[in-house]
Amino acid sequence: MHQVDHEFEKACEALRRGDVIIYPTETLYAIGCDAFCAEAAARVYAFKKRSHAKPLPVLIGDASQLSQVTDWHSEDLEKLARRFWPGPLSVIVPAREGLPREVQDAEGTTSVRVTPHPVAARLSRELGRPLVATSANLSGEPSVARPDALSEALCQSVSYVFRSEPWPGGGEPSTVIAFAEPGVLVLHREGAISKAALEAEGFVIQTV
Repeated sequence: MHQVDHEFEKACEALRRGDVIIYPTETLYAIGCDAFCAEAAARVYAFKKRSHAKPLPVLIGDASQLSQVTDWHSEDLEKLARRFWPGPLSVIVPAREGLPREVQDAEGTTSVRVTPHPVAARLSRELGRPLVATSANLSGEPSVARPDALSEALCQSVSYVFRSEPWPGGGEPSTVIAFAEPGVLVLHREGAISKAALEAEGFVIQTV
């Protein structure tokens, strides 16, 4: 069996058990789990020493899985999805009923993106669910894009670490936006997709 396929099977087994894994995304290594497994999501907070005031973002393997995350629709969301997904654009949307509180903020919203990374996307599609996807580093420490740079303590905390290539591309994390009103976006974090790229699509950008 090819090494990548072997690792993929191991990672999928861990996700199905409700365990936490480390895996590559398009920009950085992520620590995550089945986004519907509240117990595993709680362990992600503990392993990262992350504040519960910062809800865990999620990713999906393709746009058809968005309905598992939110029931909300808009022309602006569809426009952004056509232009930037799969890609490092995280959108804040109202969470669908049933999503654990660990992936929602106090207002009941959640952050989601469609990942272009072949491993992350395949894991989500094979599991049939969104994945928690927060950077695989202890809170306050740098994010990493190579397996040899991962925190050994963090690696020992999780059930599986996916180390085979393709590794993350590195660079900036995903850009995070929310919807203010038709044609107006709120930029929560400028990352791999620039403010200028969003403005080029005709959006007015507000910053926080």
